[in-house]
Amino acid sequence: MEAPEAAAAAAVDGDDGKRQKGSWYAVGERAVLVPYLREHVPRYHEWMQDPALLEATASEPLSLDQEFEVHRSWTLDPLKHTFIVLDKELIQGEFVVGNPHTEAMVGDVNIYMNDPDDMQLAEIEIMIAEQKSRGKGLGQEVILMMMAFAVEKYRIHTFRAKISDSNTASLKLFRKLGFKDASYSAAFKEVTLEAPAAELPLASPLTIGSW
Repeated sequence: MEAPEAAAAAAVDGDDGKRQKGSWYAVGERAVLVPYLREHVPRYHEWMQDPALLEATASEPLSLDQEFEVHRSWTLDPLKHTFIVLDKELIQGEFVVGNPHTEAMVGDVNIYMNDPDDMQLAEIEIMIAEQKSRGKGLGQEVILMMMAFAVEKYRIHTFRAKISDSNTASLKLFRKLGFKDASYSAAFKEVTLEAPAAELPLASPLTIGSW
């Protein structure tokens, strides 16, 4: 039987085996999803000093060196895919493939294929860290873009989200998109929601390119 890591790597490589997971970007109406590059790490590190973001993402504060190590591990992990979210309104000039556009980075979105019994089930997380880019539909578009990408490149059939019960905005957004409550953890005060990909209003067709 094929190991989960090999299956995930094969799914994203595609038939020709030439395109790796760190080489993709996706373009939407308001947002661009780009690979998480080393150039993004310092700004990401600044975000993760905010106690509110640490609580919302269930994270611990790290040093900058530790953040670079986390970046490296995320990049190499075949069961995780991370994009940095760019706000199109903040891009200076035109979007240029290969340019990290750190001036426009406002958050990140991730999927984890961490269920050993079903490698086509993905947990999804999103963070819009910059206040100026909240409240204008960016989060919803980014979630739909990421899920469309995951269906196309990883053949994901079910999405799962784990959200703190105090994060009412995120719970409202995922439920609005069609996610249903699956379980609740009293210990972690966390709601688990799930949705079949076939029942979601995915952002399709999605413009995907090679970095």
